[in-house]
This record gives sequence, structure tokens and C-alpha cells, in this order.
Amino acid sequence: MGFSGQQKTSAGMAAFGRPRDPVIDLARFFCLILVVLSHCMMVSPVLHPDGTVTTENTLMEQHWFEPVLWVFQVMPLFFVLGGITGLESWRRLRSRGGSGIEYAQLRLLRLIRPATALLASMFVGLWAARLLGVDPEVVQLIATGAGMPLWFLAAYLATQLSVPVLARLHGHSPWLTLGGLVAAVITLDSLRGAFPMLAFVNMLFVWCAVQQFGFFIADGIFAGRSRGWFVGLIVGSNLLLGLVTGIGVYSGNMIVDLNPPNFCMLLLGLSQAATLQLLRPGLDWAAGVRWIRWVVAVAGRRSMTVYLWHLPLLAAMSGLLLLTDFPKPAAGTAEWWWARPLVLLGVLLLLLPVLLLCGRLEERPTAAIHARGRTHVAVVTAAVVVFIPVVDAAFNGLTLTLLGGGAACFALGVLLLGRVPAGVLAAAVPDGPAVPLPEPGLRANLDS
Repeated sequence: MGFSGQQKTSAGMAAFGRPRDPVIDLARFFCLILVVLSHCMMVSPVLHPDGTVTTENTLMEQHWFEPVLWVFQVMPLFFVLGGITGLESWRRLRSRGGSGIEYAQLRLLRLIRPATALLASMFVGLWAARLLGVDPEVVQLIATGAGMPLWFLAAYLATQLSVPVLARLHGHSPWLTLGGLVAAVITLDSLRGAFPMLAFVNMLFVWCAVQQFGFFIADGIFAGRSRGWFVGLIVGSNLLLGLVTGIGVYSGNMIVDLNPPNFCMLLLGLSQAATLQLLRPGLDWAAGVRWIRWVVAVAGRRSMTVYLWHLPLLAAMSGLLLLTDFPKPAAGTAEWWWARPLVLLGVLLLLLPVLLLCGRLEERPTAAIHARGRTHVAVVTAAVVVFIPVVDAAFNGLTLTLLGGGAACFALGVLLLGRVPAGVLAAAVPDGPAVPLPEPGLRANLDS
């Protein structure tokens, strides 16, 4: 299908005229909803009589919820979906003469622009709160709330930047590549008792291995398999998960196994990849329903903004309520559970102005001639600059000072990266000038 300077894609089309997979969009929307709902059931700040403020993860104290997490811990599925779309995007770029460094530029730019706005806004807002006399512990509580979405952004970005290398290895030997990553995960897990810091290295190996499941789906390796085959894969992976948790090798709590990730997340990712393929016919039908398609399309255009901002807004709302006489039922009580719908409604209302002000940062920037000369050094430097504050936050926690430094680092990364390379677009538009890229379906969020 040809492309011209005047032509724009519809909301159902992906980059350069390739049809979007509605099943992937629907699955991603489902994951995002579960993440927002679960966080609304987790955050529970407590104001103690001595004036100190702490947070409780209510769901972590509910033992009945541990088996439920085997179903609703959907972080692995995000990386499976990222593997599908990442491999397809890389192959489209490469077919137009693009390079790995251009792929990295696009991925970095489209993910860190929304995050820059979050960090800068929180830094300014929390400093204003300090100057207005808000308790420093409440300010730190809110700052900590911003750190949780950022670990995912860092892990997702790292796996996406590895796509060109892993795609090459996958093309030569897909099973050997997956086996090597799985072996690395198991090796690091076995050494984490003696060397605890190695556990954080698995943030790369675990999610890259899970991402490979998406490569298998994108390549059609799972296509044509019977429903019984997928059921067997789901049952087998969960039986193995039950074995390694039952004998005490790993925790049975999937939140514990998520931070940092371990072999359990790999097994969950395999189960969820198989479930996605097993349910694909039903999901395909549901994605074709008009109102569902409309909801998914609207939410998908701002999914990264929702993901990045919902938890900081939840933490801010919860923290500020501590300063008022608003009823604060004890975590885990019946009153606390009945208040969860109100908490969710409050977060959604706070998200509306944020979506209006910051949502457009998810749209792919227009092509610019000045970006043509971006060097390898600029892109690599931008990547290093972006990861420095994220790694610091992962090891030492997010502070008000680090928020400011992170915002500056992310802004510098955006400046180093420039905008979409004009050369990439020119390869797709023969004999045509650099033109604005189509906005629908080309967003700086999780679906690209």
C-alpha cells in the first residue's frame, strides 16, 4: 500500500499502512485496567499518633489474594505484547533501510517524553507543597509513589532497546536464543542468595526472555497449534510454578516474585502467552464489537499517560487526605474495601486534566530535517543519561532531589535525541519531502 504526503492512516492502521492487531490492543487495554485497579487496592497510607507516615500494601497482607495473583499478575503479558509489536516495528524499519541506532532513537524518544513531563511536574508540585508547609513525610510518600511506574518504564525500555540484537539471534536460532536467556535467569536466581545484587540483573534477562515469547507469536511459531496444545502449555507452566513455590524455592506471592523478577515471572509469561493464543478467537470477536473497539481506541491513545500518572496521583490523593478530617478506615476492613470504588473514581477524575494537558506527548513527533544527522554518540549518550536516575531510584528509592535530577536527565535525553529522523521517513516516501507522520495509531506508549 503506497504512502503520500497527503495520506493519513485511520485509527485502525499501524505504521505505514500495516493493519493493527485488535487482539493486541484489547489485551493491552485489559492489562492497563487491571494495573490501575490493583494499585487502588494496594496503596494505604497510615498517619501514626506520633505524626509519622507509613504506607501499607493491603493486598500483601491478604493471604487469600496470593492465588488470585497467579491470574491477575499481568506484568509478564505486557512484555509478551511488547515483543510482538517490537519485533514487527523493527522489521518494518529495517525493510526501509533503517538501522538499530534509529530504532533506539525512536523507542527512547517515544517513551521518555511523557515521563519527562511527569517528573518535572512532580518536582515542581512537591517543592511547592514543601514551601506551603506540607509535612515532609507526606511529600516523601507522594514521591515514593512515582517510583513504582518508573521501574517498569526502565525495564520495558531496556528490553525494547535489545530488540534489534535479539531479533537477529532469534532469526538464526530462536530456540537456542530463548534457551540461553532462560539459562541466564536460572543461573542468576541460583546465585542471588550469595550475591543479592545479581537479582536486579534479572530485570533484563527475565523480561527479555518473556519478550521472546512475543517474538514466537509474531513469527507464527504458535500458529496452527491445537487448543489442547495451548491448554497443556498453560497447565504445565502453572504446575511447574506450583512446584517451585510449593517446595520453597520461590515465594508463592507473585508481587514478591516481581521485585526483582525471577523464574516465576518467566513461567507466568509463558502461561499468559499461551492463554493469549488460546483466547484469540474470542478476543478477536470482542475487539470487533463497536463500543469495545471505541473504548480501546480512546484509551489506547493515552495509555502511557494513564500508566505513568495514575499511581503518583493516587499517592498524592491519599497523602493529602491524611491532612484532612476525611474518614480513614483501617486498611483491610469492610469500610476500607467499600471505599475502593470512590478511590478509583477520584483517580479517574484527577487523570482527566492530566490527559488533556500531557496526553499529546504520546503522539509521535513530526519528522525534521535537523534530526537527520543524529549520531550514534548522541543516541547512546541519551540512553545512558536516561538510565542513570532510574537505576539510582531502583536502588536507593525516589527522593525529591532525584525527581529534579531525573527530570533534567530526561529532558536532556529528549534534546539529544531530537525528533524522528527524516531519513527514515524519506525511505518510506520515495521522491517526497519530509512530511508529518500520521498520528492515529502511532503513539509514544506501550503499543508501539
